Amino acid sequence: MLKTDVAIIGGGPAGSTLGSLLKKYSPTMDVTIIEREKFPRDHIGESHTPAISAILDEMGVWDKIEAAEFPIKIGATFKWGATKDLWDTDFLHSEKFRDEPRPAKFVDQRKRTAFQTDRSIYDKILLDHAKELGCRVFEQTKVSSIDVKGDKVLGLNITSEDPEVTEYVGDDDRIQAKYYVDCTGEVGMLRRALNITIDAPTALRNIAFYQYFNDAKWAITLGTGGTRIQIMSLDWGWLWFIPITPSRTSVGVVLPADYYKNSGKTVEELYHEAISTEPLIRELIASATPEPGVFATKDWNFLSDRLVGENWFLSGDSCGFADPILSAGMTLAHTSARKVAFTILELNRGLVDPEWLKHEYEEGHRAQIKHHMQFADFWYSSNGQFKDLKEYCQEIAETAGLTLDPETAFRWLATGGFTLDEPGIAAALTYRVSGLKLVAVQLGVSPPEWEIMKTNSWKLDFEGAREDKFVRYLNGRVLPIPCMKRGTKILPLIDSFKHAVNGLRRHTDSIAILEDCVNAMIDQDHIDAEDAKLLTIEALETMHLEGWITGTVNPDRPYIKVN
Repeated sequence: MLKTDVAIIGGGPAGSTLGSLLKKYSPTMDVTIIEREKFPRDHIGESHTPAISAILDEMGVWDKIEAAEFPIKIGATFKWGATKDLWDTDFLHSEKFRDEPRPAKFVDQRKRTAFQTDRSIYDKILLDHAKELGCRVFEQTKVSSIDVKGDKVLGLNITSEDPEVTEYVGDDDRIQAKYYVDCTGEVGMLRRALNITIDAPTALRNIAFYQYFNDAKWAITLGTGGTRIQIMSLDWGWLWFIPITPSRTSVGVVLPADYYKNSGKTVEELYHEAISTEPLIRELIASATPEPGVFATKDWNFLSDRLVGENWFLSGDSCGFADPILSAGMTLAHTSARKVAFTILELNRGLVDPEWLKHEYEEGHRAQIKHHMQFADFWYSSNGQFKDLKEYCQEIAETAGLTLDPETAFRWLATGGFTLDEPGIAAALTYRVSGLKLVAVQLGVSPPEWEIMKTNSWKLDFEGAREDKFVRYLNGRVLPIPCMKRGTKILPLIDSFKHAVNGLRRHTDSIAILEDCVNAMIDQDHIDAEDAKLLTIEALETMHLEGWITGTVNPDRPYIKVN
């Protein structure tokens, strides 16, 4: 029998991220990763967001990923909603993207970009990196059964095609650990063994068909390796076009499961029909060579009722799955693995209340998954070819403590309706408030207004709020940080929010508050002036949207202008 500190079931991005961060911050910890397949192997989920880039750097694997020459994602091109025009939404504006040689370091503009990855290459790099850091990695090894008692995992029983595994595990093929983590994706092996139920809190029930092409054209090339993914809506679904290496491209179609069932057509027939009806993608792959096989996968949103227990955690897609329209899956996998790693490290230190640690991971990550689902629902509801979900948007608003009619709720989502992610970041998950307002215009929603442009004399409104603690995951630690809490609203008192609160305590004039906050971010946080101004505007807008600021009009003073 093998005894280990942490047993990780699944060696995909969640499992390898978890193992790497555990070994980085606690090199003496004994970590075992059990993976049923032999890498490399293909997998969808190729498109990243910039949040992943920072985690790759923290893991120490950035240089290896960059050396693989994956395309640099600066954003996405969409054809969506009422208009048939193409429009872009970027992490880094194309005009600001500088051509530079590769491989490049994780500095400057690369902190604001992402990757588009061939998962057969990407996942193997990550798993090999975890092994190099000291994780024990068993490939071609299946967890045949899991022994549980109540809410506690007692051990894993394995079978392996690798004879070396027996040398570690012994003849009884059993692994015991202090902590167990389920990184098996939607299979949810540990989740199922513990009889944890799942919910599908969304109206979306989609499936995906996909194929790989060699030597397809790129829709856009920026400098050395820069590009955008392409998202093109159809009358009955949407297509993705994602270059994943300099020569290999993933092309897929997402459609309602009911449409497929009622069509009477095969997977291949619907896939080729989708390609034939979209002129841009049809042109891009006209001279490309398709690889054998059109593959299918269900793309159904779900959320696990629990993510943590007595000695176990769920991470990655075992926690839940959000529609891929916003490239959320890989971001959620990496971020959840990072949170689980830091939580286990903190539990071992014994300095923080263990129940608080578990609660913050479970509630925080469940909220992130749900918010991605909700934003996907908003996105689909803006496309007339999909079921109108405006009434569901009303339910989303109610989860944030707002009572709105469906049309108002729909517009609320378009203007930054959920603004809470990592504390200190005025963002709607990976989509910042400023970006959401631009997206709203492109989707045909009424032009959104900036609340901070409507008044110019402000004061803090903490009525009914109480001082509380919020969680921050930083440098291997899980830290309780101060915040104000009122109902479902949380205002972290750090970073741009902290500076905004301080500015509001010193001034009432909106422009003076803005200047005070920008200067503090430049002087204290060493953020350049342009980013400091945008972060401050987003923080102040967030505080207005969530009711932390009340405003009046001073006719003798000018207003803040947002371009």
